[in-house]
Amino acid sequence: MEPIKQHHGLVYPLDRSNVDTDQIIPKQFLKRIERQGFGQFLFYNWRFNEDGTLREDFSLNDPKYDGASVLVGGENFGCGSSREHAPWAIQDYGFKVVIAPSFADIFYNNCFKNGILPIQLPKPVVDQLMEKATKEMYEVKVDLEKQIIDDGDLEVSFDIQSYHKEMLMNGWDEIAVTLTYEDKIDQYEKQNKGVKTLGIS
Repeated sequence: MEPIKQHHGLVYPLDRSNVDTDQIIPKQFLKRIERQGFGQFLFYNWRFNEDGTLREDFSLNDPKYDGASVLVGGENFGCGSSREHAPWAIQDYGFKVVIAPSFADIFYNNCFKNGILPIQLPKPVVDQLMEKATKEMYEVKVDLEKQIIDDGDLEVSFDIQSYHKEMLMNGWDEIAVTLTYEDKIDQYEKQNKGVKTLGIS
């Protein structure tokens, strides 16, 4: 995965609560095996008409949000089923950071596994970011090392577990984290070579 240490990007405000994973990526698009290519189907039922044309009444289709890489959402973002395709779609579309007052637990953890930084902030702060991004083209700088979001006027700190922070800053997935202990694993295997474990019937 690509490491995240600092990210400067355009903010897209999705002023909706309880955005579930079926809204993020509808079930009919889950047949793909690879992780790429899901971005085109992100928020499909909101972005497109039945004939496949773009809906003018959905904000992400506004050209001013072209290239947005920071998504600001409402409470309980990513609720619903545990499908990992949801963060795949968000990342493939181009979002690197998702900010919300709260996240569904499984979605939150899946973000870290797939190189997305989910940031939980108090609702009044999220509302402030949402308002700024709605009114104008609004960019923020996210500093993961310092755990700060800065827009030039507003500076906000955020919490993150050290394990998740290390994963993102190094671009590690769970397999890569395991491989950091490769020397210890090799040492253990050499010390226990030929040792049989007892089976329990």
